[in-house]
Amino acid sequence: MAKRYGSTFSPEGDSAPAATPHPSTTKRPFDGKRPTHVGARSNLLFFAAIPLAWKAFQAEPVTMAGYLAALGCLVGAGLLTREGLKAQEAYEARKVARRPAIPRKIFGSALTALGLGLVGWFGWGAGETVIFAVLGVILHSLAFGLDPLKHKGMDGIDTFQQDRVAKVVDEAEGHLNIMHQAMLRTRDREAQRRLDQFISTARTMCRTVEDDPRDLTAARKYLGVYLLGARDATTKFVDLWERSRNAEARTSWFALLDDLEANFAARTDKLLIDNKTDLDIEIDVLRERLSREGIR
Repeated sequence: MAKRYGSTFSPEGDSAPAATPHPSTTKRPFDGKRPTHVGARSNLLFFAAIPLAWKAFQAEPVTMAGYLAALGCLVGAGLLTREGLKAQEAYEARKVARRPAIPRKIFGSALTALGLGLVGWFGWGAGETVIFAVLGVILHSLAFGLDPLKHKGMDGIDTFQQDRVAKVVDEAEGHLNIMHQAMLRTRDREAQRRLDQFISTARTMCRTVEDDPRDLTAARKYLGVYLLGARDATTKFVDLWERSRNAEARTSWFALLDDLEANFAARTDKLLIDNKTDLDIEIDVLRERLSREGIR
């Protein structure tokens, strides 16, 4: 029977003993993930501004300054737009979310209008300035849309309690992002896939708590203390792996993730069961009230 080739330096090589597979490894790698919109479209804004740099140094000093200012506006618009797209993805990924505090895409649209207006003013005249600025706003808005302008899923929710949840979830997301960025340094695809599975499980708990803030008390230790410990253990493992490729440390880290993921999954299931119990109680109470009024 044919056997897949692999060596020490192959992407799927045997540089260290494989960890004991966890039941969750049957999960598909893209479960719960969405395609990102932060990419080619926002990067085109940077490339569109490059010709201004070449044109600026072929003009008189005043015109050169105007073109360079326009270049700065367009680059700033690209940066704001990219960050706005990231904020929108985070907003759309949650069922309960506040609108972004800073409307970055709207500011990016304004900077695009200002940049193109400067190009029109120094390159042509007043009429072209207005035309270029208006076209900049319209085209940017059509290409990237506007920022979310209202809160989502927060009708009838205690804002104080939701703020507590948002703070805990944001801290948890910060720990997960640090773990993900640290693991990229190892260039160990198996370890990265294993960490991504754990991150997916932890984020499922985050979404569960956001759906019902009453679950925060039961999940706070998991999203705070345990994730902080997992972050510290992961960063220390990555530092050690980069220095010595210690196989024993790698095996121990995989075992830690197995234990953490099993406990996170069990706690999330418990939260969902409790939520269903609350629903059953509400249904029973409503049925009892209806029966008292003689309604079947």
